[in-house]
Amino acid sequence: MSIKKEQIYRTLGKVLFLLYIIFLIYFLFLAEWYGRTEVTEEYRYNLELFKEINRFLTYREQLGIFTVLANLLGNIMIFVPYGFFISMAGKASGFFKTLFFSMLLSLGVETVQLFTRVGSFDVDDILLNTVGGVLGYILFAVCSQIRRKHDVRKRKKSRR
Repeated sequence: MSIKKEQIYRTLGKVLFLLYIIFLIYFLFLAEWYGRTEVTEEYRYNLELFKEINRFLTYREQLGIFTVLANLLGNIMIFVPYGFFISMAGKASGFFKTLFFSMLLSLGVETVQLFTRVGSFDVDDILLNTVGGVLGYILFAVCSQIRRKHDVRKRKKSRR
């Protein structure tokens, strides 16, 4: 890939990353549909790993499949773009870097939810969000590999 194309690619990654962060802030702290406008009197938190995940799986019949999927898969899926865009926007991306920054962002979100009492602090959410960020990185790595193979084939054809 040429330097100019790479600069455009990185700039696009930065713009998409910024738009994603704006969406994330809205969805996690302001979205009425997700009940984010209600501030509770008490602090709500879960510090026991897998407690809420097990609760959702155990009571899936009573809660309904939509609620279970929205919570478990939703917490994963909401961070997939983060892992993808942070890798796309940065020059030095990597599995462990994405893992660390996904966990750090999720910890920050959960901490803000705790102190603002919008939502709750949940270690299971941190785990699921981090998994989502890592899946985003894996998706980025696969897409990059496909793009590189395509670029190599294109260069070989142009040499002929």
